[in-house]
Amino acid sequence: MKTNDYVKYMTENLVKYMDQPRDERKKQKQIRKGNKGPFLFRWFGILPYLFMYRTKKKR
Repeated sequence: MKTNDYVKYMTENLVKYMDQPRDERKKQKQIRKGNKGPFLFRWFGILPYLFMYRTKKKR
C-alpha cells in the first residue's frame, strides 16, 4: 500500500468515526469490550488451555 493510499484510508476512517454520534461510539466500544476472549487466552494464547486439557486428561 502506498503512503498516499494509507493516509487516505486513515482519513476516511477518522471522518467516519467523528461523524457518528457519541452515544453510538460508546455502544460500539462496549460491544468490542464484550467480545474479548478469556484473560488467559488473550495474554498467553492457547498454551494455558493445552496445559489444562492435559492435566484434566491425566486424571
